Amino acid sequence: MKLSSMTSHSQRGMALLVSLVFLLLLTLIGISSMQNATLQEKMAGSVTLRNQSFQSAEAALRIGESAVQVDTYTLPVCSGTSQCAPPAESSSIAAAGFNSTSGVTWIAAGTGFYGVQNIGTTLTAVNVPSNTSATLYRVTAVGFPGTSRNSRSVVESIYAKY
Repeated sequence: MKLSSMTSHSQRGMALLVSLVFLLLLTLIGISSMQNATLQEKMAGSVTLRNQSFQSAEAALRIGESAVQVDTYTLPVCSGTSQCAPPAESSSIAAAGFNSTSGVTWIAAGTGFYGVQNIGTTLTAVNVPSNTSATLYRVTAVGFPGTSRNSRSVVESIYAKY
């Protein structure tokens, strides 16, 4: 009888200690899961914004290409290295209007902008009949998701008109 009473005396409080350790482990797992869920939600939101800005830029690009397709569309040939290069302001443009550095007039289209540059004529354009002169236009479009200006996509195409 003495032996059994000594064993129960030495184990008093051990169940409380073990349950507190398990509770601590479960709390740490719960906190980690919440942080992971928050991170995944932020990543999903970022992907959504990226897709929206890309679709906006793609829509503005198609509007710009449609403007160039019109038979009466004319634009002077760009001059100099800075005006014939892709417009550098596409990474910072926030409003429609003329940019004197690149010589591009930015036009609002939906939730984005597009600009067109006449980069000259050529006889060797792709998908144009041989020995046919084609005027090349660079159409650059910038898209934003809704009213946000933090996320942007820039797309560009070369349009050959003959």
